[in-house]
Amino acid sequence: MSWIKTVPFEQATGKLRKLYERVTGPGNNVDNIMMVHSLRPHSMEGHMALYKNVLHHTANTIPKWFLEVLGVWVSALNRCGYCVEHHYSGLQRLLGDPDRSKAIRAAIEANSPELAPLDAAQIAAMRYARKLTEAPADMTENDVLALREAGWDDGEILEINQVCAYFSYANRTVLGLGCSTDGDILGLSPNNSEDPSDWGHR
Repeated sequence: MSWIKTVPFEQATGKLRKLYERVTGPGNNVDNIMMVHSLRPHSMEGHMALYKNVLHHTANTIPKWFLEVLGVWVSALNRCGYCVEHHYSGLQRLLGDPDRSKAIRAAIEANSPELAPLDAAQIAAMRYARKLTEAPADMTENDVLALREAGWDDGEILEINQVCAYFSYANRTVLGLGCSTDGDILGLSPNNSEDPSDWGHR
């Protein structure tokens, strides 16, 4: 499950137990990316708050399915299979179009997002995500201007930036600690966007 010790749900007590109860899915399942924080519950709390607010907040205006596309893309660029599988499953569920989902994944796997069935603004966001992930120190104001010219407003540009930044953080958490999908239920997410404190996965 990971290269460091983790505390299973059944053995959790105190703050860790309370946090686990907030993030559980069916059958008290806790995703391994959350369980890997179990020796330092405060970092799990920070991770989950960031994840919920960046990807699953009602104030976001970009469709959640496309935020998941960006997450899958960044995770693929970082070669993080764990996050690719989890968030591709979420993308499929949110998009509700199996053929389009498969075509998006095929384009990502071909490292050619411009081949995906996405509009011009979304392709521009994918280009921004690639550069931010692969060469962050090379970013310039022109990269933001390109998003603006593609039709994104500045609040949406912030959403795109934060999703890309979050996934690089999550990818490094997973890859650096050997987190696997063993025992996970793929594709669950905290879908109550109206309540930032509701972390339940379903």
